[in-house]
Amino acid sequence: MNKKELYGLFRDMGLEVLQDEPMKRHTSFEIGGPVDIMLIPRSIDEILESIRFCRDRGIEYFIMGNGSNLLVRDTGIRGVVIKIGNGFDSVERRGDRLYCESGISLSTLAKFALEESLTGLEFASGIPGTIGGAITMNAGAYDGEMKDIVSKVVVLDGDNDVLEIDGEDMGFRYRGSRVIDEGLIVLGVELELREDEYSIIKDTMEDLNRRRATKQPQEFASGGSTFKRPTGYYAGKLIDDAGLRGLRHGDAQVSEKHCGFIVNRGNATFEDVMNLIGTVQKVVRDKFDVTLETEIRIVGD
Repeated sequence: MNKKELYGLFRDMGLEVLQDEPMKRHTSFEIGGPVDIMLIPRSIDEILESIRFCRDRGIEYFIMGNGSNLLVRDTGIRGVVIKIGNGFDSVERRGDRLYCESGISLSTLAKFALEESLTGLEFASGIPGTIGGAITMNAGAYDGEMKDIVSKVVVLDGDNDVLEIDGEDMGFRYRGSRVIDEGLIVLGVELELREDEYSIIKDTMEDLNRRRATKQPQEFASGGSTFKRPTGYYAGKLIDDAGLRGLRHGDAQVSEKHCGFIVNRGNATFEDVMNLIGTVQKVVRDKFDVTLETEIRIVGD
């Protein structure tokens, strides 16, 4: 089945569908060639319908949120990308808990918690990405992690069954979870927070955001932290100590503000970023005998 036929079938199903859509429009790195078909579901039924359609016909598909940690090849992605974001982002309060759909951004969710005077999400207010991606990677910052506040996760498994999993059974670890291990798809999340003074929550959130703005290269496109934290070290310090601050390949550069970030200074390609990653890994390994693993997800044809 070619992409033109797929496009017509998905349109007939009433889904929002794009053909040959440049992935650079959908990633924070602003890098990536076209995807054959992009679906943007607006409800859990549309998500389930899209995934089951692809699975039943053996069509390759990829689930993404808002693309905050993706590096997409310049050749793009073959098959179908299902983008779970705007349109699948509702949130509601249930006592001291928030239930949200997986497409809501962490910043929007944190603002909602603030308005409800609920504390626990301050650390996430400046993390780019959706709650679905945050659950998948157990996102964290400033001594907070998703595992600390997740009470339940609703997922779709490989048998097309919708399951509800307790937070303690999610296998959360540094930049990983059961979602990755079992190929699960996050549909919804319940967070357990607690009440506190609005002004205290707001002050904490603003302080963390100021610290991010000071230390992280928010003025350039990037995929967030490029490398995982090696045991006993900090990736950014290793890269800086190796003399790589500001190193460039084309328009890809080791950030001069924070060496743990590789940034796109305007027109970086996939190859620019990969060449720079390879250079950084080699120099750090040769100088310090430490292997840096990428935290960004590399996808595409």
